[in-house]
Amino acid sequence: MPHTGHDVHHDEHEHHDQHWLFKYVFSQDHKVIARQFLITGILWAILGGMLSSLFRLQLGWPESTMEWLKPFLGKWIEAGKLNPEFYLALVTMHGTIMVFFVLTAGLSGTFSNFLIPLQVGARDMASGFMNMLSYWFFFLSSIVMFTSLFLETGPASAGWTIYPPLSALPQAIPGSGMGMTLWLVSMALFIISQLLGGVNYITTVINLRTRGMSMSKLPLTIWAFFLTAVLGLLSFPVLFSAALLLIFDRSFGTSFFLSDIYIAGQALPNVGGSPILFQHLFWFLGHPEVYIVIMPAMGMVSEILATNARKPVFGYRAMIGSLMGISLLSFVVWAHHMFITGMNPFLGSVFMFLTLIIAVPSAVKTFNWLATLWRGNIRFTTAMLFSIGFVSLFISGGLTGIILGNAALDIQMHNTYFVVAHFHLVMGSSAFFGLFAGVYHWFPKMFGRLMDEKLGYIHFWLTFAGVYLVFLPMHYVGIAGFPRRYYAWTGFDTFSQFADLNKFISVAAILAFFAQFIFIVNFFYSIFRGRRATENPWNSTTLEWTTPVVPGHGNWPGEIPAVYRWPYDYSKPGATEDFIPQNVPYSQTQSSNLPYERDME
Repeated sequence: MPHTGHDVHHDEHEHHDQHWLFKYVFSQDHKVIARQFLITGILWAILGGMLSSLFRLQLGWPESTMEWLKPFLGKWIEAGKLNPEFYLALVTMHGTIMVFFVLTAGLSGTFSNFLIPLQVGARDMASGFMNMLSYWFFFLSSIVMFTSLFLETGPASAGWTIYPPLSALPQAIPGSGMGMTLWLVSMALFIISQLLGGVNYITTVINLRTRGMSMSKLPLTIWAFFLTAVLGLLSFPVLFSAALLLIFDRSFGTSFFLSDIYIAGQALPNVGGSPILFQHLFWFLGHPEVYIVIMPAMGMVSEILATNARKPVFGYRAMIGSLMGISLLSFVVWAHHMFITGMNPFLGSVFMFLTLIIAVPSAVKTFNWLATLWRGNIRFTTAMLFSIGFVSLFISGGLTGIILGNAALDIQMHNTYFVVAHFHLVMGSSAFFGLFAGVYHWFPKMFGRLMDEKLGYIHFWLTFAGVYLVFLPMHYVGIAGFPRRYYAWTGFDTFSQFADLNKFISVAAILAFFAQFIFIVNFFYSIFRGRRATENPWNSTTLEWTTPVVPGHGNWPGEIPAVYRWPYDYSKPGATEDFIPQNVPYSQTQSSNLPYERDME
């Protein structure tokens, strides 16, 4: 069995007095780095939500004056109207921030860092230095991206997918200039951060598991984080190569993605390239990215549902198999984003078939979550509510994915709000619910205190209602042909009947955004003034709850506990309590042992 190599000198980590700069800022402790990822992600989420509120104001009231925003937006308000090119920049930056900086770094970076060593029984990550670098590359990437918001010509304005030729020609629009260059530099730094983190996560899971912790005894959270890291390690370099080739086209006169381009009637010398090639490269990362975002949430929700239903998770091995199936299939469905690029219909049918097949492992997970809840002794903690909300959003958003996975239907729906509603439900909102569930559940282990449950309930219900009030009507207007990415819909007489519904969506979106400040207040207040937590407040079975209330650097003050059983021994017949931790030997639970467990140790 693998055995942690961190036992030696762990007392030095625990008792050595460190300067505050190396203890809290340039820390190599995985728990501190996790908190750094989380708080940075929260700050980015606030900014991303503010940007979406701005463009929802524009979409809800396209004819109204926005002069009152001029003190904040300056020259981007022209004659009382939002500049159309700045609108595209808002959409670009919102998508980039939410997908990469919040739901990739903020979610996976936080919980992979925090939980992997604690749940596998390791003193720390395989390389604390690489782990520290992964955060600081992310932070540097954040600074570069944030700086681009204040450029005279504005931030990147090619959509978050940065398709050429807008992203490849600095002279195309103002947002194609320095803002686009900073976007590419920022993403290069971000990808380096993700690769450093991914190597660390994989190495830690494979090599640093404690005695007895076989792969078949890993919590589903660790399986999800492990496979997410594998996805990132294999797919992010493809986006890096696409960004590098894009920089060559922009700065060195190459033509990887450009051909037969005219600007103001003048032909450019670029020939032989293909913007469709960029789409293939982008979406080869872009679709695994969907699962890089949502798989950590799947793992955490599985853990939280079992803990708060007081039941073993249903179909443990099937859950692992479905995660593996999703991981494998996520690499062979990327071109369902490209049905309208004129691809060969036979090739489109292949990607359509593979896309619909990926619904099978997703349905397995959904069935197992519902079966875990069935007849459980459910405790409705805030984390449990957000986990159930995750399942609800994943089901409703996933059903619309079956429609968009069909090439004939997708061609009609592709550039409408139906697509926006689908991916915001199934990926964006679901992943956010998983993030919130994880924060509420593991907050006591992160900070030694509990978040306020009453505020948590208010936060959940406002957010849950807000998400559905925003995105369900979007499906309806999308079916009617309402176009996405448009600055204003008032040029189309046929859409005037949706004016009130569009205002309703905007009001719901802005109110749902402001509801998140309940979470912000609860989070930061609870860090300092929350009710003090006990060592295992949720009566959970996994190893992280065997550490002190707030673990020091090294996690366990003495020897690392050995593992004897799987992670979901809840409500076992014959047991004295309704949970048996993983580190309790079978010899101590004779009354509850199953026949095959009686001789196990």
